[in-house]
Amino acid sequence: MVAAAAAAAPAGAEESARNRPATGVILLIGDGMGDSEITLARNYTVGAAGRLQLDRFPATGVYTTYAVDSGGRPEYVTDSAASASAWATGRKTVNGRISKTPDTDRPLPTVLELARRAGLATGSVTTAELTDATPAALTAHVGDRSCQGPADMADCPADLRAAGGGGSIAEQTVALDVDVLLGGGRERFDQVVTDGPDQGLTVAQVARRRGHQVVTDAAGLRGVDPGRPVLGLFAPGAVPVEWTGKPAVLGGTAPQRCVPSNPERPVGTPSLAAQTARALELLTARRPDRKDGKGFFLQVEGASVDKQGHEADPCGQIGETVAFDRAVAVARDYAARHPGTLVITTADHGHASQILPVEARTRGLSTTLVTDEGSPLKVAYATNADGDGEEHTGVQVRIAAQGPYSQRVLGVTDQTELFDTLRTALGIR
Repeated sequence: MVAAAAAAAPAGAEESARNRPATGVILLIGDGMGDSEITLARNYTVGAAGRLQLDRFPATGVYTTYAVDSGGRPEYVTDSAASASAWATGRKTVNGRISKTPDTDRPLPTVLELARRAGLATGSVTTAELTDATPAALTAHVGDRSCQGPADMADCPADLRAAGGGGSIAEQTVALDVDVLLGGGRERFDQVVTDGPDQGLTVAQVARRRGHQVVTDAAGLRGVDPGRPVLGLFAPGAVPVEWTGKPAVLGGTAPQRCVPSNPERPVGTPSLAAQTARALELLTARRPDRKDGKGFFLQVEGASVDKQGHEADPCGQIGETVAFDRAVAVARDYAARHPGTLVITTADHGHASQILPVEARTRGLSTTLVTDEGSPLKVAYATNADGDGEEHTGVQVRIAAQGPYSQRVLGVTDQTELFDTLRTALGIR
């Protein structure tokens, strides 16, 4: 019956539906989640022949991730700031800069800002601090990613309010009045504003004065009023990871199983999947009947795939990839119930983990995991000198999608082209 109905559809009807503005766009970013990191999580959890939710999208391509210097020449390995700025604004910039031009340091409008101006509901969810590079690229414009709170502005003198700037990332993020902001970084929002009309207040107090509901745990998140902006701050810094294990070392470790828990993760910390589900509920409630055709834009970041990659910690890295995959499942389930939703999943850059033969004698750090299939899996890290932290890599990374405009991710594209896909799918100029 389904096949017959499809055959009877008017010519071009399917193409027209595919290119109709989306009722909602969900962008999921696995920070530092290159092909090696995805394969590692797949092998460990569902097996070499298994498939993650990340693997089940109908349209899959790759995109390039380089940054530029102030003269526009390529910097072949990007950081998260330049990378997120690329899809947030459609422009390349220098490493460390947040949604500003590479040469003149001018603010560039972001897709979230444009969505808000067009009347769409907006949200950002992350396991990093909400002032970290990837979420910051949507909500702020600063010359250096380190300028997260009012006390962190040493590297951004031009961005001080006293100099005519917008202030720190935290201040700019609150001033934007995003409908849903969920993540870590409570310490940044507890800093005191040093200049401008909010001088003397903490950033969190400014948020409350602007009508934001500030919550700090899962129970608080469940109880928020969908009619007012929500600021969820679930950790002082980054949200603690879900899995633990022994990091890689020179000479390797004894074979180990990862521990799917973390004693340093407080009870009441909502998972990334739970945050994503609640964000979607709140954003849907913010557009009561959608008669005006306006939808929502939500970005979801699994940040600590990257952070654990820097630490050469494969168990932490796998656990965060699994947590991210559950958030992908939430997004895909929402799209199944709301067919006009565009879901895109990708990464900002590749990272350091390598899957090697068990007998390989790497010159870097390594460990051997015993997978759920019972097989040994050797993981190595060799992108920096021992003790200096592992580095990003400059490889192209996966981008996959389903829903309206999903065909635009096919082939080899660049991060800047994702901005145009998001903007077009949302129907904004």
